[in-house]
Amino acid sequence: MTTPAESKTVLITGASSGIGEATARRLAGRGHRVLLGARRTERLADLAEELRAAGAASVAHRELDVTSLDSVRAFAAAGVEEYGRIDVLINNAGLMPLSPIEDLRIAEWEQMIDVNLRGVLYGIAAVLPQMRRQAGGHIVNVSSVSGHRVDPTAAVYSATKFAVAALSEGLRQESRDIRVTVVSPGFTQSELTDRGGSAEAQGAARAAAEQLAIPASAIAEAIAFAIHQPANVDVNELIVRPTAQG
Repeated sequence: MTTPAESKTVLITGASSGIGEATARRLAGRGHRVLLGARRTERLADLAEELRAAGAASVAHRELDVTSLDSVRAFAAAGVEEYGRIDVLINNAGLMPLSPIEDLRIAEWEQMIDVNLRGVLYGIAAVLPQMRRQAGGHIVNVSSVSGHRVDPTAAVYSATKFAVAALSEGLRQESRDIRVTVVSPGFTQSELTDRGGSAEAQGAARAAAEQLAIPASAIAEAIAFAIHQPANVDVNELIVRPTAQG
C-alpha cells in the first residue's frame, strides 16, 4: 500500500475490461486515486462499486470516447475537478480487428487509427498542459508486441502500434519533468479478438490466445512497476509476453 503522501491520481482509458480493468484493480488496491474511463459505463460503475467495497481510497468513473477530443478533454477536466491534479494517464483503449489488407476493411482501418493512435494523441493533448503546470506527471501508453513486429493480417494494427512507439519516444525526448512509458503486451487475456476483423484471422488469434495468453494482471503489474519508480527514474519501455510466445 502507498501512503497518502505517495498516492497518485491516475486516469485510465479503456478501463471497463482487460488490461484497463486489471490496472484499475492493481492501482486502486495499492491506494492510488483512480478515474476510470470507457464507453461501457455500466461496467465502470460495477467495477468502481466493487473497488470501493474492497477498501479503495477513491474511485470515480466517467463515460469516455477516446475518438472525441471533447470527450477526452472532459475526462481530464473531471480528474482535475475530482482530485486537483493528474499524476498519471494510462492510454489503454485499443482495437484489434485483424484481416488481410486485400480484404479492404477500410472502415476498420480508420477505426483502429482513430482509437489506437488518435485516441493516444488526444489523451496526451488533454493532460499535458496540466502536467506542465504541475511540473511533473507520467504518461503510460499501452502498445503491443505488434509495435515491434508485423504479422500477416495485423499490418494496420501494427502500423498504429509502431506509431504509438514513435510518438512516445518523441514526447520523452521533449520532456524533462514528465515521464513516458510504453508497455507492449504479447498475448494477453482480453476482449481484443472479440470484435470485427475477418472470421479466419480473429479465430486464429483467439486460438493462439487460448493456448498462450497471460492474465491481464501481469500487464497491470508491469504498469505499476513503472509508476512506482522514483520521480527521477523513467522506465521507457516494457515488453511483457508469455514465455512460450514466439
